[in-house]
Amino acid sequence: MTSPAPLPAPPLPDAKEMAPWSKWLGARPNLREYAEHWLDIAPPHRAKLGREALRLAQPNLRWSTLGAVARTGGRVVSAVGIDGLAEIFRAASDARKEKGVRRGIDMSVAVDHAQRLVEAGGPAYVKLGQFIASARGLLPDEWVEAFAWCRDEVPALRPGVAEEIIERTFGKPVTELFTTFDTVPIAAASIAQVHAATLPDGSDVVVKVRRPGLRRKFLADISVMALMAGAAERLVPDARMANLGGFVELFAQIVLEELDLRLEAVNICELALASESAEHDYANFPRPIPELVASNVLVMERVPGVRYTDAKLHYDVDGDRLLRLAITSVLEHTLIFGKFHGDLHAGNVFIAQDGSFSLVDFGIIGRLTTEQRAALVRFMIGFAQSNVRLQLEAMREFGAVPMGADFERLVAEIQVHADKLADIEIRAGQVTKGIDDLAEDMGMILRLLGRSGFVLPKELVLFFKNLLYLNSFAAALAPNANLLAEIEPIFTYFATKYPEAIGMMARGF
Repeated sequence: MTSPAPLPAPPLPDAKEMAPWSKWLGARPNLREYAEHWLDIAPPHRAKLGREALRLAQPNLRWSTLGAVARTGGRVVSAVGIDGLAEIFRAASDARKEKGVRRGIDMSVAVDHAQRLVEAGGPAYVKLGQFIASARGLLPDEWVEAFAWCRDEVPALRPGVAEEIIERTFGKPVTELFTTFDTVPIAAASIAQVHAATLPDGSDVVVKVRRPGLRRKFLADISVMALMAGAAERLVPDARMANLGGFVELFAQIVLEELDLRLEAVNICELALASESAEHDYANFPRPIPELVASNVLVMERVPGVRYTDAKLHYDVDGDRLLRLAITSVLEHTLIFGKFHGDLHAGNVFIAQDGSFSLVDFGIIGRLTTEQRAALVRFMIGFAQSNVRLQLEAMREFGAVPMGADFERLVAEIQVHADKLADIEIRAGQVTKGIDDLAEDMGMILRLLGRSGFVLPKELVLFFKNLLYLNSFAAALAPNANLLAEIEPIFTYFATKYPEAIGMMARGF
């Protein structure tokens, strides 16, 4: 028996309606006018990139792809070998199976092959390694830990290259654009590096510069990945279970948006407007400098603070307060505004001396439709009620369960896992659930859906990763906090602040 069809969900708050009244935008000259323009042109551009990602993820022997195969594929095969690739695919499939039915494949051998593949492949493969390293809960711990090195800084650009890119992009010398410019980057990552600078008006800023030629390299590499995944699914039966094609599509969607720094400027504005509307006076967002925004260079204000993992070394912090604010703001951005920061690791979340948050690096953002946001609310209600059917019905609304799938089989299969989790809770003396339980519950369902060959929506994966990041945040700043005790006050906060919206999304359950 299925639950009654949900009523239409309330509309998402519109950033374009918030912009004219925003004090945050008004604090930077011309930013309001630029932001309103960006909000108009960004959606069709994102849709275009989504279509491009879907096309790239389809195995296709285009001439450009063949050239990339000759370059990258040769390096990969020479580094790993055909047998090594097969070992990786078998291990990826085996990792999705139940522990009791795994064949005992030597995971260390497969991980070693995968590491050499990433090292040989180039920037897109390093980015893929970073994705694996941040997927704890979705992938085996052996894989996550083996690719932790990909999260470390990569070598900076040669001296002078960043300055050349900036001057070519804006048509002015660096000395005219900035009164000071630190030639040594603050950080260097696989897509861009960041420099400290000062504007002529005295504002402290950071300058994010994308590595040259990166988009062309990524497009070629993703096409090669799609070919490799397609060939593997045809030639290695185990690879079909790994849903490699779906993973390439998900990876392409994330990377193509992250490569365009203009979209990052829009992302900052949208999340800052949501935070301002929600009256999050404890959150700092770096305003883009409107005249200095391009696809390959982004200049923005510098925000205060240190990585949250270092906060206790610098300040006397109230960890319990910060944890409560972090959980509330993540859920409020997601469940009310339908937009959330998609990469909240320690390097992107700073704590300032006054106890406020500062967020950076907005290249990866989760965006929910009205229907997806309501489905996620209903998933969480199903989780709170330990109702697997409600959770899966919400996943079906989300698009994670295809309409032709054997729904009853999925319910029965996931119920077995849910019962195991419940048994552990009973034996541990737990009678309620917390954020960590929600992360485990969602991770288990996503793993089972992925193992069945379903393509997981990007937003579900990003939201799940945020739940894991909240656990890491708690471990660093409030290790003795009772996460279970936070659920009731946070629920009361939402029910009091947004009674109509939450009621409409939850109606019928």
